[in-house]
Amino acid sequence: MNPVTVLLVGVVIVIGGVLVLRLHAFLALVLAALTVGVLTPSEWIEGYAVRNKALADHSVSADGHEITLTVESSKKLSIGQRLVVLRVGDGQGALAEAIVRAEAVVARYELLEGNAAESKRRVAVVSIPQGTDSTDVLVTRKNAVAAQELAKQTVGQRVATAFGTTCGKIGILIAMAAIIGKCLLESGAADRMVRSTLRLFGQRGAPAAFLTSGFALGIPVFFDTVFYLMIPLGKAMRMRTGGNYLFYVLTIVAGATMAHSLVPPTPGPLFVAEELGVDIGAMILGGMAVGLVTIVVGYVYAKTVNRFCELPLRESADFTLDDLEKLAQRDESELPPLWISVLPILLPVVLIGGRTVLRSLPTELSDPMMRVAETLGNKNIALVLSAAVAMAMLVRQSRPNRRELAASMQAALASGGVIILITAAGGAFGQTIQQTGVANLISDLPTGSPALILAAAFLITTAVRTAQGSATVAMITAVGILSGLATSGQLPFHPVYLALAIGCGSKPVAWMNDSGFWVICKMGGMTEGEGLRYITPMTATMGLVGLGVTILGATWWPLV
Repeated sequence: MNPVTVLLVGVVIVIGGVLVLRLHAFLALVLAALTVGVLTPSEWIEGYAVRNKALADHSVSADGHEITLTVESSKKLSIGQRLVVLRVGDGQGALAEAIVRAEAVVARYELLEGNAAESKRRVAVVSIPQGTDSTDVLVTRKNAVAAQELAKQTVGQRVATAFGTTCGKIGILIAMAAIIGKCLLESGAADRMVRSTLRLFGQRGAPAAFLTSGFALGIPVFFDTVFYLMIPLGKAMRMRTGGNYLFYVLTIVAGATMAHSLVPPTPGPLFVAEELGVDIGAMILGGMAVGLVTIVVGYVYAKTVNRFCELPLRESADFTLDDLEKLAQRDESELPPLWISVLPILLPVVLIGGRTVLRSLPTELSDPMMRVAETLGNKNIALVLSAAVAMAMLVRQSRPNRRELAASMQAALASGGVIILITAAGGAFGQTIQQTGVANLISDLPTGSPALILAAAFLITTAVRTAQGSATVAMITAVGILSGLATSGQLPFHPVYLALAIGCGSKPVAWMNDSGFWVICKMGGMTEGEGLRYITPMTATMGLVGLGVTILGATWWPLV
């Protein structure tokens, strides 16, 4: 059995478990992780761990007696330190040892991971044993031992460790995002944002209002919830205008669906950014940039389709036409002010994005200022602060008693807890896939071609999304396969572009195996045929346009 076969077995278990057996995504992902772990020989695991901890890529000198390593200052080698030369093609152990015999400091400074602080690069000349070639890797003795220890762990230990590591990365963020979304809904803040946007754009600009409101709300609130919130307003607008209902529905979907896959702290893009080592601030800024282009395309698509097609306003289980009449005349006096309504959304964007911008500036900033920016711009701190603001807004507006407030937070955390379980299980599945060494096969793609790499990432994600329906599960599965490209340092562009390509690939193809598809059809009053005719082509088109924008960015502005 080879790594590709093991990978396919894992993907089939995820897709078949969710689609055929109707398993919960958490159970399907855990089962896939355990199965892949069982099928992975210990030699593959040791080889993966060695490659992951290798000091640097290198080439053997002409005489075959020494090589030159470029080493970050954080991984400084000491003169005389003994290294281990490993040939990991067959997963076997050490062949020989090498000795660092000289060290020099390079007289230049480079940006390292967006940090403008001085980053010294050291060059170490290493004597090597006879028979070493460019396919071998060099690691410290400590990391060589750690690789052997990992290979000896049981499947349960490796899956549990990966599960816990992923929880540590995203658990607080998703929990806080769930609280923010709950507070926005119950306080009326989300309703205020939608109505204010409608007032700004006017009745004729209602589709643009729905588009921008859906995108803004889709950042902290899950897609289904955004649609639940906004579709009654779309129906109420149809009651006022007497037409354009298809236009309203499509713009609500176009705005919310792209934020769901591109902009953290929604789980999919958050998890992808973490797995690829992308700064959350960079993912937010990049996701917004690509997302804004795609929602414009979605708007044009919706406007064009609306000219030639009409969607009748039908009664649905959630709202009768009488209910819609009352909704259209609802008083706004009980809604919170606009400035406080948008604060829980803008605060983490400003704090996290501001930290990223400050770290990338070429000029030095005072230490106290940077310490404050690093603390407040930390993703966990920023989301906790935002959740605190959202809770304060809920208390100020609705004045719930302690029991009611506790019940609201419990419901939010219960919803967020399910997402955390799914995402952490996806992390465990992705880690077991990486331990097969399949990333080495993918890394054989021509690394000088951004278009080919990003298109492959898009197609892998699209295949999983089309097969099993969930955009989040598709992104989790795809990044488990592709993360080796980013962590190996082989990409000719910043890994944020790979994350964006995966996010765009989660848009095609929405059809009957997607819960969001049914939410749109049932809540919006569409038949299944109308959903396939109107929704599916729009989301696929937006995903393809997003891929095109991402490829252009990676080609013209690679950020490396």
